[in-house]
This record gives sequence, C-alpha cells and structure tokens, in this order.
Amino acid sequence: MASFLKHSLTVSNHLEQRLLAFKPHFSPLPSKLALDKPARCNYLTQKPLYISSQGSLGRFDDSEDSRARLIKCDAYEAHRSQPMEINIDIDEQTRQAAAQKLKIGVYFATWWSLNVIFNIYNKKVLNAFPFPWLTSTLSLAAGSLIMLVSWASRIAEAPKTDMDFWKALFPVALAHTIGHVAATVSMSKVAVSFTHIIKSSEPAFSVLVSTFLLGESFPMPVYLSLLPIIGGCALAAVTELNFNLVGLMGAMISNLAFVFRNIFSKRGMSKGKSVGGMNYYACLSIMSLLILTPFAIAVEGPQVWAVGWKNAVAQIGPHFVWWVVAQSVFYHLYNQVSYMSLNEISPLTFSVGNTMKRVSVIVSSIIIFHTQVQPVNAVGAAIAILGTFLYSQVTKV
Repeated sequence: MASFLKHSLTVSNHLEQRLLAFKPHFSPLPSKLALDKPARCNYLTQKPLYISSQGSLGRFDDSEDSRARLIKCDAYEAHRSQPMEINIDIDEQTRQAAAQKLKIGVYFATWWSLNVIFNIYNKKVLNAFPFPWLTSTLSLAAGSLIMLVSWASRIAEAPKTDMDFWKALFPVALAHTIGHVAATVSMSKVAVSFTHIIKSSEPAFSVLVSTFLLGESFPMPVYLSLLPIIGGCALAAVTELNFNLVGLMGAMISNLAFVFRNIFSKRGMSKGKSVGGMNYYACLSIMSLLILTPFAIAVEGPQVWAVGWKNAVAQIGPHFVWWVVAQSVFYHLYNQVSYMSLNEISPLTFSVGNTMKRVSVIVSSIIIFHTQVQPVNAVGAAIAILGTFLYSQVTKV
C-alpha cells in the first residue's frame, strides 16, 4: 500500500512539472477541425486572429487591484500589424454641412417641379385668354390672398415689419413686377420653350450687371463660360420657327429685371427687420400687386377682360376657370419656395439654379404642347444649357 501511494505521488509530480513547463503555442496555420468543417470555421481558415498582448493571470475579485490585473486582449487579422479601429466619429460641422446641402437640394427640386406645373397652366391660359397683364395680376393676387389668410388664421406667423422694411422692399417689388409681366408677355407671343431658352441667359445678365454696375470682378473662366450661353441663345433665336420680336424682348427684359430683383432681395433680406424667405416673398407679392394693378387696368382694361373671359369660357368650358386658379396658385408656390432657397444661398447661385430648372421646363413644354423644334434650334438650346453648366462649375459660389 505504501509503495502504491509513493508511485502515485511520483506520477502526479511528474505531470505537474510537465504542465508547468507547457507553453501555449498559436499556429497561424488552419487547424484540422477548420479543414474538416470549412462552413463553420471559414473565417479562421481565411484570416486567423492573433492575441497581441496579455497580462498576468490572477484570481478575480471586486477589488481595484484585481481589476487592474485583468487581461487586456486586442484581436487583429493576420495581414494587419495593428488592431482594427471600428469607431466612426463624424464631427458636428460635417453633419451640419451635409444637412444644409440636403435642405437646399429639397428646395431646388420642389421649386423646379412647381415651376414646370405653373408654366404648363400659364401657357394654356394665355392660349385661350391672351391678356398677360391681367394674368400676371391674378397670379400676384392669389399669392397675396393665400398669405393674408395664413396670417389671419395664424397658420403662418405674420412678419414684424416697419416703414424702413417697406422702403427697402419697394425696388425689389418694382423689379419683380417688371420681370413677371415681361415674362408673361413673352410666353403669350412665343412658345414656352423659346422663352425659357432666352431666359437661360440670365447668368450672363447677372455677371454683366455685377461687373459694370456693382464693380465686382470675376475670374476669366467665368467670362469665358458666358460665350456658349450667349451664342446658344442667339442660335436658338435665329432658328426659331415661330419667332416674335416682342416675345424675344420680353424674355430679355425679364432676365434683366430678375437679376436686379435677386440682388436687391439679398440685400434687403440682410438689413432691417429679420423676415424669412416665405414671409419676404409674401410682402413682395402684396407690394407688387399694388404696383401692377393700375398699370394692368390702363393697358388692357376691364371691358376687354370681360369679352376675352367670355370667349375663353365658351371655347374651353368650365376647365378654363381651374386653369386660371392653378396657374395663379402654382406661381405663388414656386416663387415662395425659390425665395426660401434665396435665403440660404447667394444671388449668383440662385441665378444658376433658376437657369438649370429651365431644362425640365423646356423638355416638358415641348412634349405637352407638341412644339416643333428644328435640329439647329435644339443644338442652340443645348449649347446654352451647356454654357450654364460650365458657368455653375467655374463660379464656385
């Protein structure tokens, strides 16, 4: 019995020495289990993991010394020399910049869509009722009524204005009135596509006005980008099948007036009382309506309107009334959204956005109204739009 116990202790001591002498060995080669079962150990066979550091082993308890002796283990793939970083930190400035770009993008998409709808209904009304002064007046009246009702019902907060605000708004309203009437006169004489091809030259007017009247200077690429815009518009005008001088002049006057409107608007929105883009355009509509109404009555007159209205209803039917309502409401909505955009960007960027939207207007009007376009005319329009794109790239505003 004693010899048996002595033999057992000898074997036990021998095993203990072997265990203490054993050192773990991690092989980078795949194990036999991984080779036999690739579906379950696919990651280990392709990218085995290594333990980069280890601390001393110890008995765990809740004391600070025990917590300090816990093992810290960083895993990394075989082809990496450092542990993998998985934390993604986006700073607040980057997040705000992305949100601002998204906001402006939504404004632009909504603005362009509403503008297409307005142009379609506006041309339908002018084809049946060729009185652009009254049509322009109704557009401003609808917007003014919508905002007055919104303020009275407190759907929208009424702006806080004073006499200085209205004085600063007057030149903006005057330019807006001229540009609105001139564009409507142009569309009553020529196709919608032709009007907007000519109006795509607005960046050229913006640069020229800023250079010669405001004393600003631009890099040479900006001036060079105006050449295809002007050349494309000239080619489109020469090859227009239904060319009309009044329609051409109306579009060009509208360009010049809207450039001044945008410049004055940006200055007016940065001075005096703080009025947001939506309320700013509402006040602009009200003042423009007051300016336009007496001129519309003097140029066309209620008697002519009554005869024209009767003929339009007899020709089109009750749908004509809805056409007038639609063109008036959508005019206010698309301009309201555009002014919300202007509140966030510069006048030149606004002019670029105002020009790029004309691509969708030109294409949609050609499809809906079956406008005949010669190949040379289409090339001129494409050159003008390309010039506008180049302009938007070189301005960097």
